[in-house]
Amino acid sequence: MSKKHVAVLKGGWSPEREVSLVSGRGCAEALRQQGYRVTEVDVGRDIADQLLKVKPDVAFNALHGRWGEDGCVQGLLEILNIPYTHSGVLASALAMHKERAKGVFRAAGLPVAESIVVPREEAAKAHVLEPPYVIKPVNQGSSVGVFIVRKGENRPPAELTSSQWDLGEEVMAERYIAGRELTCAIMGDEILGVTEILANTQFYDYEAKYAAGGSRHEVPAKIDAESYAEVQRVTLAAHRALGCRGVSRADFRFDDTRAGKPELILLEVNTQPGMTPTSLVPELANLAGYSYGELVSWMVEDASCDR
Repeated sequence: MSKKHVAVLKGGWSPEREVSLVSGRGCAEALRQQGYRVTEVDVGRDIADQLLKVKPDVAFNALHGRWGEDGCVQGLLEILNIPYTHSGVLASALAMHKERAKGVFRAAGLPVAESIVVPREEAAKAHVLEPPYVIKPVNQGSSVGVFIVRKGENRPPAELTSSQWDLGEEVMAERYIAGRELTCAIMGDEILGVTEILANTQFYDYEAKYAAGGSRHEVPAKIDAESYAEVQRVTLAAHRALGCRGVSRADFRFDDTRAGKPELILLEVNTQPGMTPTSLVPELANLAGYSYGELVSWMVEDASCDR
């Protein structure tokens, strides 16, 4: 059994800090059970000093959101020459910026929803698209700051004018896609299965993702075989188009109630998907025959620089 020294990077200071702490704790415990020497690092802005003191062989990146998922910490790890998990600098930065990622997906011929990026102030004054539409920050994860503007609503979400808003001054307005919530993951070159997410809230928001009882998962998704295979195909194509490495997860909307062919829309690719033992990727890995411990061990052995 390998005895590599793994620094599990968790926490940070993004709005997704608490989720990252849970992911990091789960990964660290599983890696210890797999025989690795593990140091858990609650990431601060002195992360370079923290890592120079720890001197790990590998960094397991369990950070979520900005700074940990958008290429920033990846660039630092490249400079320090510490092999790390998940995607590299460019793929991480592209995937985190929803509009830049869409440009890559469109160029690859992948199905995305029509959208525009506007200043928050403009989106707060009046509808920038005909309702129904979705408003979201262009560079946050975990559905932080996402609002559905439904048909018949007179004005945009009041939250956009809040003095507490700290999610950036540009927002994306995107055509609302009716239908089911699907997700699929990639592990190296292996396409994992497809999950349907059944939210117990209005949509698959932050609460549905992380609160107890917020959602349930249908694994594998009960959709027709042709659509299942298409989700897997688009997931791998999106992973490759962005230049992702290691593990990633693609999220979709799927409307099979329309006359004719169902509509499948790629929403985004997550380069740092949640890694608690009950998260979506560990569930899909388990469907493919990998235990949680085997999954995180595979990720450590896959780690590298210049990703």
